[in-house]
Amino acid sequence: MAVIINIDSSLETASVSISKDALILQHLTNDVQKQHAAFIHCAVQKLTVALQISFKEIDAVSCAIGPGSYTGLRVGLAAAKGFCYALNIPLITIGTLQAMAHSMQAQQPDKTLYYCPMIDARRMEVYTALYNPYLKELITATAIVINKQFFEKEMQSFKILFFGNGMVKFKNIADNDNALFATNGVIYNSISLLAFQKFTENNFAPLAAAAPLYAKEFYNG
Repeated sequence: MAVIINIDSSLETASVSISKDALILQHLTNDVQKQHAAFIHCAVQKLTVALQISFKEIDAVSCAIGPGSYTGLRVGLAAAKGFCYALNIPLITIGTLQAMAHSMQAQQPDKTLYYCPMIDARRMEVYTALYNPYLKELITATAIVINKQFFEKEMQSFKILFFGNGMVKFKNIADNDNALFATNGVIYNSISLLAFQKFTENNFAPLAAAAPLYAKEFYNG
């Protein structure tokens, strides 16, 4: 049995949940991006009280590490590390794009579809990756400036489902019958499932060295 705190502040809506063996017991969300830092610790406290779970019962903390909001990534991972250090428990890191793809595959399972999560990175740029129908990563997380030729070569061979808050940028200019579009919902269920899978595999992140996945050069000026 694994009791895991799951933290995601990489996107507009932050979520904190407590799961037991991948089943979410309870979760809280926050839609005000500037308040993610304050929300995380309060949410963990509220959930442990509501579920009558002591911190001694927590086996690990998982955190979505991006790409996404630079500030959101930093505050989420800092909070996760703080809990891990204080409780002497392992840290599990989950890629945000991977969680989005996992969530979309659960919503629209199709052995003919490839999955392309897209996160808005301002202007005509998006953070994206590409996964096959079995969620094998074909293109790793990266920042790309989109145009009409975006993934044109790949769409000569298969259909791609584009989704996420960056999807609209491509939908507005796309001209390819193999480009499909969908709205991606919440991803906290997928984060808890992926976290439990890593927990059972003892696939933990190095606590001191774990860093956000920015997917492009970060300037701290």
